Amino acid sequence: MFVETGRGSIVESRHIVHAAVVNGEGQLIAHAGDPEFVTFWRSAAKPFQALPLVEDGVADHFGLGREDLALACASHSSEPAQVALVRDFLKKIGCTERDLLCGPHRPLSDAVAHDYETRGVRLTAVYSNCSGKHAGMLALAKHHGWPTEFYTRVEHPVQQRCLAAVSQWTEVPAKEIGVAVDGCGVACFALPIRNMAWGYARLEGSILEAMMMHPELIAGEGRPCTEMMRAHPGRVITKVGAEGVYSALLTREGLGVALKVEDGHSVASALAMAAVLAELGLRPQPASLMARPITSSRGDVVGEMRVSGGLVR
Repeated sequence: MFVETGRGSIVESRHIVHAAVVNGEGQLIAHAGDPEFVTFWRSAAKPFQALPLVEDGVADHFGLGREDLALACASHSSEPAQVALVRDFLKKIGCTERDLLCGPHRPLSDAVAHDYETRGVRLTAVYSNCSGKHAGMLALAKHHGWPTEFYTRVEHPVQQRCLAAVSQWTEVPAKEIGVAVDGCGVACFALPIRNMAWGYARLEGSILEAMMMHPELIAGEGRPCTEMMRAHPGRVITKVGAEGVYSALLTREGLGVALKVEDGHSVASALAMAAVLAELGLRPQPASLMARPITSSRGDVVGEMRVSGGLVR
């Protein structure tokens, strides 16, 4: 499987895709490239970093609802409503924006970024796409009586609890999971994409329900995760990760999907995930994710990016 960029009649570039489709028993149902490819899960691991909120009784203790749990799993677009919900989340757990250790960045949505730049909005940590995840980590620390200072450090009990959750749900021993620092400052985890897919195949309960019920919080308007989930309500959850990583769960079939575009191309990863889901029977996919036009500086379409090849079964 490749994602190819064509300009005229010539293939100008080709992005290699590694993918794994796994059932709840851990059986490899289909694949592309190397299903044992090891890479960092990045933000596609967020549902598993959020699972301790449910498993440890944190959500019940603080009265966290579906929106809070969805935001803990999200790479949100920093939309005003999303930011407001994160602030409410922090208030529920007795924290403020000052407790967040994720740095601010330009919103992942170009439309939101342009709006904020036009209006001169000052971006703070709560605007980070990971602010919901960080709020969840603060909640976990407060529930257990762990210090909230430096909760991002790999050796902190919060990060070690997240590592344990990833290990439990993917069946990869913690000592075999590569650990480094993610873009937002917390631990990120490297493991085979086959095991990532298995984790998604097994995902259930409140975290799964929150993601299915609130696709608008997982990403945002015009973003691929939200578009794929809205196209098939209750049938799929999808979660992007940085550097060309994507994961998904087909809820009826109980199939987990994980993929990595080897060169880290983010647009290619969204097109690849939409193509994989379509090949697995989830059709139609949003037209914007079946091909991406290549335009000149004048706006003329001069080529396109689309998926070539498919899964091996």
